Amino acid sequence: MSEAPAGQEREVKFLGGAAIDGAPIAYIVVLAAVVTALAFIPFSVILASGGSFPMSQGIYALVGWLLGPIAGAIASVIGALVGVFLAPHTAGVPAVSLIWAAVASFSAGAMVIRNERTRWWIPLAVLFVIAYLLFVGRAIVQNGVGLWPAIAGSFLDWSAIILWILPTRTLFARWINDKSLVKTAAGLFLGTWMISGVAHVVASCITYFMFNWPEEVWTMLIPIIPFENLMRCLIGTVIGTGVIAGLRAIGLVKPTWAIY
Repeated sequence: MSEAPAGQEREVKFLGGAAIDGAPIAYIVVLAAVVTALAFIPFSVILASGGSFPMSQGIYALVGWLLGPIAGAIASVIGALVGVFLAPHTAGVPAVSLIWAAVASFSAGAMVIRNERTRWWIPLAVLFVIAYLLFVGRAIVQNGVGLWPAIAGSFLDWSAIILWILPTRTLFARWINDKSLVKTAAGLFLGTWMISGVAHVVASCITYFMFNWPEEVWTMLIPIIPFENLMRCLIGTVIGTGVIAGLRAIGLVKPTWAIY
């Protein structure tokens, strides 16, 4: 008489071939291609250095939420790198563009709700605070920018850092993961504001040491930078809501660290 096997039942998930950090390489290739395609479309002018911002900046966070931190950063960097060569009119400073893509997607992927990576946000928060202090501190101390223009001109940066440090970071992740598409859209919008903001402060810290724009530019940027980020949020929300709804409907296997 045979006995039924005892113990916990194993669960096998098919990921469709090779994977990087739990994300199938096919997913990474597809999203990298989407980033490259959107790199051709400019949506705002870079006042400090010329050129334009690419529309792909609106989905860097989405790529991280779909693939996880490491695979998401790889996909966005590859897509942005190809975009640098194929769409130089939106490349800006190429190295800074790649750093922006990496920071945005990695940070978005690190917005996990519950697993062993829940503390990844801490070193990222330290990075963002240091970048902000270097950025604004150089403006005020070395270049003589007034306190008000510096604080108002960096509203996006410090508001994003505050949202990242507070529990709003996990709240946005829970909304993106919610079955309600209304909550998903709200999480995408607010999450994109936060992620684009923290990526912006890292990129701005680098570009400001290169260009040192004067107080007049800081003042001019006060209304422009938040408006630009609103455009990123709209791009990320519209594309992201459709993509996530489609992925849920067709039932593709989720990457290990995806949060949608």
